[in-house]
Amino acid sequence: MSYDRTVTVQAPFDQVQQDVRRALADQGFGVLTEIDVQATLKAKLGHAMEPYLILGACNPPLAHQALEADRSIGLLLPCNVVVRSEGDHVVVQAVDPGTMVTLTGLDAMEPVAEEATRLLDAALASLTATGG
Repeated sequence: MSYDRTVTVQAPFDQVQQDVRRALADQGFGVLTEIDVQATLKAKLGHAMEPYLILGACNPPLAHQALEADRSIGLLLPCNVVVRSEGDHVVVQAVDPGTMVTLTGLDAMEPVAEEATRLLDAALASLTATGG
């Protein structure tokens, strides 16, 4: 089972991560958390790796709707979006909101997942439409 929605962008990492933030905001998502995996692993383990960010994105109306259906859904919120370098390009991945339906088995989660998927797909598509 695939659990991601992924696009590849041919642009510098710093530009792409800024474009991702803007694309998410255009679709009603705010970035609540940010983990710089590259910096954390370097500081804590002395391990060098490629640029890798995990952005915790949240769309408040959708989060509210999901929480009304299942209070435990907070375990899967916010939607994680990864921005990472891979060779000469940048990969942007979002968790597939359909996993909420699969993991919970709740029919009430389906409209939330469908709308979140539509919005995340629009954000990802805008990254490739603009070239980054």
